[in-house]
Amino acid sequence: MNKLNNISQKVKYITTTEARKNISEIVNEVKYSNQVYAIGRHDKIDVLIIKFPEYYNKNYTEITNLNANSNSFDFLREEPEIYTLNDLKKKYV
Repeated sequence: MNKLNNISQKVKYITTTEARKNISEIVNEVKYSNQVYAIGRHDKIDVLIIKFPEYYNKNYTEITNLNANSNSFDFLREEPEIYTLNDLKKKYV
C-alpha cells in the first residue's frame, strides 16, 4: 500500500511540481483555512506546510509554539480533568 494513502484527510498531498505552480494559492489556503499540505516526490512526503502561530512567544521553542497554537490537542477538551493544579505543581514545579 502506498504510504501516502495513510495521511490524514485534513492533509493534502501534492508533488513538488504542483507546489511550484500553485505556491500563492497554497500559502493563502494554509493561512486563511488552516489547510495542511504535505509536499513530496516519489510517493514520499518531504515537507509539511502549516500555518505559523498567530501568537508567538519568543521564550519558547518553535515546536512548542506550533503545538500550543495548533489543533493538535483539541481532542483533550472532551477528556475529564483528572489532575488538579496543585497535583501538577507538586510533581512538575
